[in-house]
Amino acid sequence: MELQSRYDDLKQQGIGLVVVTYDSTEILKKFADSRGITYPLVSDPGSAIIKKYGLLNESPEPTSRAYGVPHPGTFMLNTRGVITSRHFEAAYQERSTVASILTKEGLGGAPAIRSDTMHLTVLTSISDPEVAPGKRVSLVFDVTPKRLMHVYAPGKHDYQVISVKLDSQPWLKRQPLNYPPSEIYHFKELDERVETYGHPFKLVQDVTFLATPEAIKQLAGMSTATVKGTLEYQACDDKVCYAPTRVPFSFTVDVIGLDRKPAGGL
Repeated sequence: MELQSRYDDLKQQGIGLVVVTYDSTEILKKFADSRGITYPLVSDPGSAIIKKYGLLNESPEPTSRAYGVPHPGTFMLNTRGVITSRHFEAAYQERSTVASILTKEGLGGAPAIRSDTMHLTVLTSISDPEVAPGKRVSLVFDVTPKRLMHVYAPGKHDYQVISVKLDSQPWLKRQPLNYPPSEIYHFKELDERVETYGHPFKLVQDVTFLATPEAIKQLAGMSTATVKGTLEYQACDDKVCYAPTRVPFSFTVDVIGLDRKPAGGL
């Protein structure tokens, strides 16, 4: 239902939407009629398209419930029909939200909280105001180092890399932090070249609200959920390396239930 709720927004941005599934046209019609779906649903009998793109889940064992269920995900195509990016999850119960995908594509944005330190300014936001079990959302950190400052990117060095630390929650799974390409800073006094960020950059931290039976039960008893943690870094200028710094963040989102109504509303 999230796709339908965002369909008009996508069209206004010039983005088309087509969903491919192995379900029959009869099932798809019942589903579309019961949910008010207006975007195209394409039936893929025998999973021919799904197999062509290597998306068919053929493990673990054929007796497994997940066997034969396509890996869920989204392809982004340009106007020439060329795939420009992929957004996929390992578990069939998990889905990236539309807002999360648009955020990673540089096409979305949410209200941000500003934090200032002596080294940098950071605008922190979360892609979605509400979540459900199985939803993957994005925490976004737009970081602007102050004049002459830099922080450290992943690389071949021993300096503290800028990172995101999340408070542990049993219903939350952290995905790998997405780093942009870095710059090489030349520290002339030591003739040292190190991977850094000295200009504005963006970090994207995806988190998944789990859809395990335990997590679903926990989230069902919650009207809101809080995701919090710290952005941690060490900054240097051309003369001084400063003490490591932590910038706290916290977002509270509404929790909604799963749509378990069968196709056709039966």
